[in-house]
Amino acid sequence: MRVAGLGFRSTADVAALRDALYLAGGASGLSALDALATAEDKATAPALAALAAELGLPIIAVALTQLPSQIASPSSNVPARYGAHSLAEAAALAGAGPGARLTKGRTVASNKMATAAIAESNQP
Repeated sequence: MRVAGLGFRSTADVAALRDALYLAGGASGLSALDALATAEDKATAPALAALAAELGLPIIAVALTQLPSQIASPSSNVPARYGAHSLAEAAALAGAGPGARLTKGRTVASNKMATAAIAESNQP
């Protein structure tokens, strides 16, 4: 399973999410995704729903307690409720399931409103 994790500000638009995702996966990498993932409190954001519809992908809402706490790319911009780590990376790993590994670490949209990371696992 190949999952893109997304972290974003509440004011981020679909263009910011798309930009971060494109930087993480490139045009060819986007077609290989199985799902998008983010923290459960962001999973219903209109911009994310629009991107998921555009790409024809489901959204995995990751419970805050399920976000991995040991991430290689700490971020000082992440709210305390997500821990001091990259939400994009944590959501990608949690969404891809047990044994997941990052294939692309956190990338930041040009306008700094969104981040994306890609994880893969052998899970179906």
